[in-house]
Order: sequence, then C-alpha cells, then structure tokens
Amino acid sequence: MAPKARTVGIKPKSQTFKDKSKPTDVRMSNIQAAKAVSDAIRTSLGPRGMDKMIQAGNGEVSITNDGATILKQMNVLHPAAKMLVELSRAQDVEAGDGTTSVVVIAGALLEACEKLLQKGLHPTAISDSFQRCSNKAVEILTQMATPIELTDRETLIKSASTSLNSKVVSQQSSLLAPIAVDAVLKVTEPGKETSVDLKNIKVISSLGGTVEDTELIDGLVFTSRSAGTNAPKRLEKAKIGLIQFCISAPKTDMDHNVIVSDYAAMDRVLKEERSYILNIVKQIKKAGCNVLLVQKSILRDAVSDLAQHFLDKIKCMVVKDVEREDIEFVCKTLHCRPIASLDHFTAENLVSAELVEEVASGTNKFVKITGIQNMGRTVSIICRGSNKLVLEEAARSLHDALCVVRCLVKKPFQIVGGGAPDIEMSLQLAAVAQTVEGVDAYCFRAFADALEVIPSTLAENAGLNPIATVTELRNRHAQGEKNAGINVRKGAITDIYAENVVQPLLVSVSAITLATETIRSILKIDDIINTFS
Repeated sequence: MAPKARTVGIKPKSQTFKDKSKPTDVRMSNIQAAKAVSDAIRTSLGPRGMDKMIQAGNGEVSITNDGATILKQMNVLHPAAKMLVELSRAQDVEAGDGTTSVVVIAGALLEACEKLLQKGLHPTAISDSFQRCSNKAVEILTQMATPIELTDRETLIKSASTSLNSKVVSQQSSLLAPIAVDAVLKVTEPGKETSVDLKNIKVISSLGGTVEDTELIDGLVFTSRSAGTNAPKRLEKAKIGLIQFCISAPKTDMDHNVIVSDYAAMDRVLKEERSYILNIVKQIKKAGCNVLLVQKSILRDAVSDLAQHFLDKIKCMVVKDVEREDIEFVCKTLHCRPIASLDHFTAENLVSAELVEEVASGTNKFVKITGIQNMGRTVSIICRGSNKLVLEEAARSLHDALCVVRCLVKKPFQIVGGGAPDIEMSLQLAAVAQTVEGVDAYCFRAFADALEVIPSTLAENAGLNPIATVTELRNRHAQGEKNAGINVRKGAITDIYAENVVQPLLVSVSAITLATETIRSILKIDDIINTFS
C-alpha cells in the first residue's frame, strides 16, 4: 500500500487565528511602560513634592521638579513611554504649567483602562466613552471657574505664586510672581490678548548674587560688556545705531590672494585700511551716533582694533558680537530696522534713549539701555542665582510663572487648586455613571476614580494619610463645599480659595483634554512593527 502524501506549508484551520492574545499583550505592555513613566515623576507633584537630580551623559547635573524637564532628559526607549514624554511637552507648549499633573492623570487613566480591559470591554468602546468623560469633565471645570479682570493685578499674582510654590524658589515667590505678571502685561497688546508671545520677554541668566536680586528691566540688556578701554561707560541722551556690516578691513574671496612684494606696497595696504575705516567712523560721527550695536560676523572681526581706537576717540560706546538670533528682539525693542550698509547710516535711522550704561552684576558686566523712545512691547528680566543649578531652576520656574499669567490673559478664568477640582469632577462623573447604561456606566465610574489620583498624590507627598484625606475631601465636596482642598502647609483640608491657592482654568482643561487624547491613542494600538533591520 502506497504511503499517504504529506501536504507541506498548509496550516490547519485551527492554527490560522491562534495568535489572538498578541494585541492584548501589546496593549498591556504599552500600558505598563507608560505607567512606569508616570510613577517615576509622581513623587515630584505639589508644593511638598521631591526634586530629581538628573545627570547627563557628559557629566552635567541639573536639579528640578518640573515634569517636562525631567521627562525630556530621561532616556526613554519604549515607544509608548515616549508618548507620555510627548504629552508632557504638549502640555508645556499649550499651558506651560501642569506638566507633572498631566502625566500623573494619564498614568491613573491607563490603570483604569487596564482593569476595564481585563473585564472584557472592547478598547474602542473604552476609548469613545473616555472621550465623553473628558468632555463632561471640561464642562464641570468651566462651571467651577470664576472670571477675572486683567486689571486685577493681585489676582494674577496669586495664580503665579501658586505655580512657584512647588519649585525650589518657592521662598522667593513673593518677588518672582509680580515680575512675571508685570512682564506679561507689558508685552500684551490691547485687542490681541489671545496671542501673547513669550519670545518678547527675554530672560537673561546671570551667575552671582541670589534669586532675590532678580529684576525686571523696562529696556534692553546685552550680556556682553562694552568694547574698548577708553570708551564711555555711561551715556545720557544716547543715539543708538544697530549695524549689520563690519568695521574692519574687507577680506578677499576664498579664491583670491593679495601678494605684497615690497615695504611700499605693504605701507599702501595699511594706509588704505586706515582710510577705509576712518571713512566709516567719520560717517558714524556725522550721523550723531554715540552707541553702536554690531552684529556678530563669522567671516571677519566685527570691529577691528584700529576701528575701536577711532571709535574711542569720538566717544562712541560699542557693543559688538550681538547674536544673529537676538537681532529680531533688539529691532522690536528699539522699534527700528538694522542698518545693512554705510549708505543708510543716517540720523533718521538712529534710535534715541535716555540712558545707556555698563552695569556690574556679580563678577559679570552687562550693558543696559533704558528710556527708549517709542519702545516696542518687549521686556527683559535678569535672573540671578548663587550657583548654576539654582540659576537654571530659577529660570525654569520663572518661565512656568510667565506661562501661567499668559494662560490667564488668553482665557481670563481661574479655578482653585489643592485637588479641589479633581474631587469635584470625580464626584459629578460618578453621579453621571449612575444615570447611564452599558459600557458608559463602567467607564464613567473608572474615569471618576482615576481623577482622585491628584488629591491622593498631593496628600501622600505632604506626608498625610492619602485614604483618610481623600475620603474627608470627598465628604466635604458632597456637602457642597466646592472650594475644599488639601492645604499642604497646614496638613488639613480647608477652603483653598481663602488660602489664595488658585490656577488658570486653561491649565486644568488642557491637562484633562491632552491626557485623554494620549490614552485613546495608546488604547487603539494593537501591534508594534519595527521597520529598522
């Protein structure tokens, strides 16, 4: 009897769909990786949150509790974990504050998703239901918000102080908060409140002194000292010229050479150079300019030694090597256009200022221009610190405070902090869960429970009992005390509005919206395909 023929390469029907567990495994892997990132920065949430010391590959050390900064410098490899890093960056761009909160909320929502998936709910159903939860949460936040007036400076300062209270520089919040408010209000154009550009606020870090020495300057500051030893260091009623050409001997092209065969030819070259530079300096004097700002050049000296000698003689202060990227800010501040050639160096193209002086700051010196005529809507802040680590963190904290004030200018509504809005959202969403049916009932309940992570973490980081604190907070809100929140300093639950712990509505709305969007994206992923070989 002949043996039976074997069919090679044809799978039995039972094996065709055997790998049904793979999408679930991928989803769980993504959730675990993202939760690990969330747990890593959870301890740095709130006024009593811890700081992280980050050591870069080159040995540089930085200390911060800013969520976006920590995640940006973390070496994250898992693609789903990178999504939480991007989430923190998106919150930083959108609101500037709440970068830690948004990642902690995302981690709690992912944990809720994990439990719902284990119950057998479909990822798409959870995703759609979470979007409805997010929309409802934003409605609740908007109802809780109180409108503010931009003329009410004290209210703006309270919000900026809340942002600074969780930072290393919290002791100096009474100084930095008014600086942040005044800076943003200065650059805000009437009628264009929705488009506040923080690029119009230049923060200059200067090592030396303490954070208390930080100052707001209604004018222009250059970090470099003025060139020349005999040039004036203080000028009143100054005439300022911003030039983009060099005051030095012109150079030949790369392909050409100048051959000097004897001393007479060398003498002619030097005389020509002297005559060329003297002609430029005479034109500068004729225009009445006594302060010269020179753009940095990579081809030759912006101002040669000979030119500097002549400029010293005509009592002209020179600030050279102004960076190319700073030219736009300088032009906006001085309300002028840069002069690209000597032909256009006339009195009409100069800018008047009350005072230009070289000021000592610790071990450094910088040039300060104040009292600028027709000054643009820009402002400079000199941030001081005793060492590099404190200085960097002070600059980051100041940026967060500026962003908070910008949020209030863009959307003039504020809500209380201290975990109060999160508990209120949790309670109201739990009530909605009782009125809906099917998958929505499960998802609304899970979303509501996940939002308790913020008050729970605040209590935990402050050394309080998280379960007892959240339970009491929930009871107070159930009795109608919408402003009841965790007072970290007193270690108790108080009316948080009376304690001036407030934050912009935009920060909280942005955190909920962006966290939900990221969770939905992670839920929809059922496979990871590597394209690299």
